[in-house]
Amino acid sequence: MVPRGPAPDGYRPSNDEPFMNPRQQAYFRRKLLDWKEAIRRESQGTLSHLQVDSLREADLNDRASSEADWSLELRTRDRQRKLISKIDAALRRIDEGEYGYCEVTGEPISLGRLEARPIATMTVEAQERHERAEKVSRDD
Repeated sequence: MVPRGPAPDGYRPSNDEPFMNPRQQAYFRRKLLDWKEAIRRESQGTLSHLQVDSLREADLNDRASSEADWSLELRTRDRQRKLISKIDAALRRIDEGEYGYCEVTGEPISLGRLEARPIATMTVEAQERHERAEKVSRDD
């Protein structure tokens, strides 16, 4: 659930401007912060729901169904907790001037990829190589 669309001022990064100029950095910082806040709001709603709706079902089937739903919800929250740490890492990369550059090749990551996945740390090509190598080592 990455926030989509241009910034409130209508700005959207373009290939016609210097890569990772201050305006692009500010745009991606805002995008990451908005995403993180949306995750936190959703997470807080889950916690409130779990606190209010404790397991009260008398019927074992209803109770099992509720437990399964909550288990799934908690796994989702755990994935989102991990996502927040990736968002924080991306924000640190912005602060350090490394955001938007592939951690493997040092090449710029395309704006389209960063727009779709602002926590990306590799170009598509480097990511594909990494996944192929990972699959080969898993198959061995």
